[in-house]
Amino acid sequence: MSNFDELLENNKRFAATDFKDHLPEIPFLPNRQVYVLTCIDPRVDPAAVLGLRLGDAIVARTVGGRANPSFLDDLAWISYLHETLTPDADWFEIAVIHHTDCGSALMADDKLNHDFTQRGFEEEMLRATAVTDPAVTVSGRLTLVVPPSSRDR
Repeated sequence: MSNFDELLENNKRFAATDFKDHLPEIPFLPNRQVYVLTCIDPRVDPAAVLGLRLGDAIVARTVGGRANPSFLDDLAWISYLHETLTPDADWFEIAVIHHTDCGSALMADDKLNHDFTQRGFEEEMLRATAVTDPAVTVSGRLTLVVPPSSRDR
């Protein structure tokens, strides 16, 4: 049995559970009103780290937990849906999680950075994505604030 076959079997078992009873009624309004952005590192599982259950949060994962253009596009779409379809609902908070020993720190390595830019990537973008000190790249928390005029439409 391959890893993929095992994943499919696990999905069948999951589909047979009562998970549907715990899901939010509106998909873009998570139960805990949290949108988590974190790293793709498999050691940083938001469910395990934050004690989240299915349906509790929207979770996005990028290299280094960085708010890249794709993440910002997704956030804009979810915010638009929230604003237009559920204007009276509470707004979610955004939790940006960076972590120690992040593999994205390798993007600051001069040799790796130089060699990778030969494939068409920008050196400045790589260096800006590197998380070498999570206490510097993320501190505190950010709450999404929508101007009252947007909610009143």
